[in-house]
Amino acid sequence: MKPIVVIGVILVVLGVVALAVPSLTYFTTERVADVGFFQLDISKPHTIVMNPIAGGIALGVGIVMLLMGTRK
Repeated sequence: MKPIVVIGVILVVLGVVALAVPSLTYFTTERVADVGFFQLDISKPHTIVMNPIAGGIALGVGIVMLLMGTRK
């Protein structure tokens, strides 16, 4: 496959994901205290917000790259 087609497919997939899932949240665990047998851990949430405009632009550019890569 041509590199432009591969990049186009990646952009289309990322654009669809950005439009379908507006935000991703993941948790990290951090040890606060460690005294003998007792351990105190806390979970911190981290949220990544994806802009729908950027998702639409990525989808549009990916489709254009796919069309350009399939032309002869």
